[in-house]
Amino acid sequence: MAFKDILLQLRSYPDPTSPAAIEQAVGFAAMVGATLSALTFRIEIPNAGSTLVNLMLDIPEIVASERQKSETNVRTLVDLFESAARRQNVTHRQSVESCTTSELAAIVAERARSHDVTMIPVSKEAGLQQYIAEYVIFGSGRPTIIFPETPKRAGPLSVDVVGIAWDFSRPAARAVADALPILRRARTVHAVTIAQEKTIDTARSGAELARHLACHGIDTLFEAEAVGGRSIGQAIEDFALARNLDLLVMGAFGHSRARDFILGGATKAIVADPPLPVLLSH
Repeated sequence: MAFKDILLQLRSYPDPTSPAAIEQAVGFAAMVGATLSALTFRIEIPNAGSTLVNLMLDIPEIVASERQKSETNVRTLVDLFESAARRQNVTHRQSVESCTTSELAAIVAERARSHDVTMIPVSKEAGLQQYIAEYVIFGSGRPTIIFPETPKRAGPLSVDVVGIAWDFSRPAARAVADALPILRRARTVHAVTIAQEKTIDTARSGAELARHLACHGIDTLFEAEAVGGRSIGQAIEDFALARNLDLLVMGAFGHSRARDFILGGATKAIVADPPLPVLLSH
């Protein structure tokens, strides 16, 4: 299955998603020949506080100002998105919904279920984006591409060199299956198992993965790398940067508890501050 229908979530509050992130997402859609749907939100900020507090701080005026900020950012985002999509000849559409910040993640996850993949720009400072990414990864049933809101390298998002974090697990297998449209496009595919992290037969798992991908016409360079006292997330990041990967494919480990997510160490590290575009599946 090719990626033909992509969802892009854009942040409107308190600060809008960067133009660079929009350009990267549009460039990716152009590369794979997909329709790109941008989703952003007018943030509803409820009036709160007692009559006395309202009189002292003028809460209604503050709330109105913040709502207007979100509305202004929405218009800017839509204009930037439409301009980029037209310039790169990408079939596109955009939608704007109104909700509170507490409702936002669930809405994105619901919309993600009717798209091939969802793209979410993430920055270390925007904690809500990380939460939205977690919600979509674990709640949509579809793959998610998170990518740095401020690109770590110049130029459009590429998939010439793609990496796979492989531990023979169910989430890793799901991610590889979801990433096949990207892996087929790659010029070079690296796969790595971080040894000593789990008790698995690394030689067998690497050989089985390479055999499977070869059936799809994909040549894979497999390596086993010792964790060497690092966290798993750091070991994966080091591998990705050393191989100059354009995109990393990995399974997402974790589970939800009420509205919170308990993430595996590597997943938590990558989602909190992605060093490069990462396709995650659960």
